[in-house]
Amino acid sequence: MPPRPADSAVERESPFKGKTGLRGIWNALRYSLAGLKAAYVHEDAFRQEVRLAALLVPIALIMPVAAAERALMVASVLLVLVVELLNSAIEAVVDRVGLESHRLAKRAKDIGSAAVLVSLVLGAFVWGSILLDRI
Repeated sequence: MPPRPADSAVERESPFKGKTGLRGIWNALRYSLAGLKAAYVHEDAFRQEVRLAALLVPIALIMPVAAAERALMVASVLLVLVVELLNSAIEAVVDRVGLESHRLAKRAKDIGSAAVLVSLVLGAFVWGSILLDRI
């Protein structure tokens, strides 16, 4: 079957898709800021991790370490926030589908939580490795 042209009258996947250029960039920025706000307002863990990032990122920026080490320290902190955002999104979708207990819903939420734990362990490893190297 030949592929359909992108501009055909085929039903779009989403009415929000298809914005391009500056309008698309502006919309993407607005949606991203709305997502950050929603996570901060509704997710306790995200608020705690933002507070931790607000403490650790400035410390990383003023520490007397090599640029690559500084980048790793900041990146490991930001990675925790990224993974927490993805975990929160997974939890919201699972809850939207249904609030009843189901083994697959539990598995999805547990795996998302495990991803957050792994990112926290990675952050602790990066920071610990760099700080212990300074001793």
